[in-house]
Amino acid sequence: MNEHNQLILEKISEADVSEMTSIMKKAFDEDTRRHLGKECGGPPGYDNGDFIRKWYLNSGARSFKILINGKIIGGLNVFINNNQENHLGNIFIDPLYEDNGYGTLLWKMVEQMYPDTVKWDTDTPGFSKRNHNFYINKCGFKVVKIENPKDKYEENYILEKEMICKK
Repeated sequence: MNEHNQLILEKISEADVSEMTSIMKKAFDEDTRRHLGKECGGPPGYDNGDFIRKWYLNSGARSFKILINGKIIGGLNVFINNNQENHLGNIFIDPLYEDNGYGTLLWKMVEQMYPDTVKWDTDTPGFSKRNHNFYINKCGFKVVKIENPKDKYEENYILEKEMICKK
């Protein structure tokens, strides 16, 4: 368990899948409504537990539920590699808890948990401008590639963050 102020990261289990899926669905659907004007949408399995099972429980990722006062408000997973170039797979927070600085605080917690990381990478849909702001302006990532540029639904931003050597 990793704790910072009122946020706690705990390893997830199968018992968390249903609640986390409900939160993930709300988070992805809210993003889809904001940016695409559609009622719902997200990656395959985001709405039925398959995404959480595949990428959080069965992928080799280090996967966490995000809690405030014992209540699950989201999840995140990271892939930690031997070469110290690590990958943020996914992070989501219940829309009721967005815009309170929790995402930035969570990212700082992740960086503290894996201090030997020399580079982080992640990706996010091109349409998700809030994610771009979060990763670039709040967490210090840089866009290194745009896949399928100008395709409203398939555009994907590849981001990296070089970590400062702590010697």
